[in-house]
Order: sequence, then C-alpha cells, then structure tokens
Amino acid sequence: MNKAKLPRLSLVDSAVAELRSAVARGEWPVGERIPTESRLSEQFGVGRNTVREAVRVLVHAGLLETRQGAGTFVRARLDPTEALRRMERSTLRDQLEMRMALEAEAARLAAQRRDGPDLDAMHSALAARGAAGANLPLRIQHDRAFHQAMIAAAHNRALAELYRYFSEAVARTIARTEYDDSLPEPSQQDHEALLAAVERGDASAAEQQVRAMLAPALAALQAS
Repeated sequence: MNKAKLPRLSLVDSAVAELRSAVARGEWPVGERIPTESRLSEQFGVGRNTVREAVRVLVHAGLLETRQGAGTFVRARLDPTEALRRMERSTLRDQLEMRMALEAEAARLAAQRRDGPDLDAMHSALAARGAAGANLPLRIQHDRAFHQAMIAAAHNRALAELYRYFSEAVARTIARTEYDDSLPEPSQQDHEALLAAVERGDASAAEQQVRAMLAPALAALQAS
C-alpha cells in the first residue's frame, strides 16, 4: 500500500474506507495478518488511536478478526455492511425481485417442512393482519410477522439468516405497496391462499402463490 495522507475531516471514516478498500483489493488475503497499528498509522498519517478505532469498526463488521496475542487478521474480503448499504440504494423493483426469490423458495420449503408450531405462528400473524383492517402501520407489522413466520417454517438456517439480513429492505417493500395506491398490494385473501397451500403441503402451489402475489406490483413498476 502506498503511503497516503488522509484528510483531517472524519479521520476514522477515512481510515475505515482505506482499510476496507485494501481488503477488497486482496492486498492482504483472507487469513493473513494486516500490518501493525504503528505501520498503518505511519502509512495513513494519522494517530494510532484512529487506526485502532478503524480496525474496531471493521472487526465489528466481520471483515477483520483480532486474535489475542497474534494481531488482526483478514476474515473476509466482502464487507456485509457495505453490501447492505448498496442494496438499500437499489430500486424498489430490484428489492421486490429479491423478495420474490427469497419468499418463493421459503414458501416451497415451508410446505414441505412446516410443523404445528409453524402453522400456529402463521395463522396467528395472518389473523392479526386481517384484524388490523385499515390501520396500515399495524397491518404492515403483522404482514411482516407472517412472512417471517413462513421463512422460519422453511427450516433452513442459511435462508433465515439471509432473509433477516435483508429484512429492513423487505419491510420497506411491504410498506411501499401498502401506502402507494399505484402499486397493487397482496390482499388478505392472497395471504390466506398462500397459507392454505403451505398447510396442505403443496410446495408448487405455495411457490407460485408468492410469485402471483408480487407480480402485479412488479408489473406496475416496470410499466412506470
């Protein structure tokens, strides 16, 4: 890495950006120890406390890993927090397509793997969604709970973690389709049809119902 003086404004943020960039470029491969605080301090032209705080940020993000008595090592090249920020800047169409992919697969798996408590959770959330009526914030809350229960019913830990990671973007798509009259929102009956397919174990019908529920909103976005 070439020695580069960082701007005095937001020194920690600048150091974080420089470290993140170096890791993403593969300057230090995964598993390799990064330079010491003193070396990074000299390279960046900042104090060791600034470097220490920047490293702490990236350790918290999962990009770096500190090992007692051994130093700080590269844990991953891709920063999940940066990926989330990029996703948040994506279009609503992109986010709806992502939501469709995740929920369609979850519905298929849920129809095959759901158990009694899973169905109870889905029924409870859907009943609460229906009871919310015109109270949009409450309906959105229970709508989100229903889809989270369906994800849990898939009994796939990786899928559940991925959905949890993108849950805020998913929640925004729910809110947008509820509040925006130009975007068709899946009805209570649509959700009941999805739950019925999951309950009877019809994986194909459950997957297709998710796609059918979100397709009108996607078509409206494409048309606009």
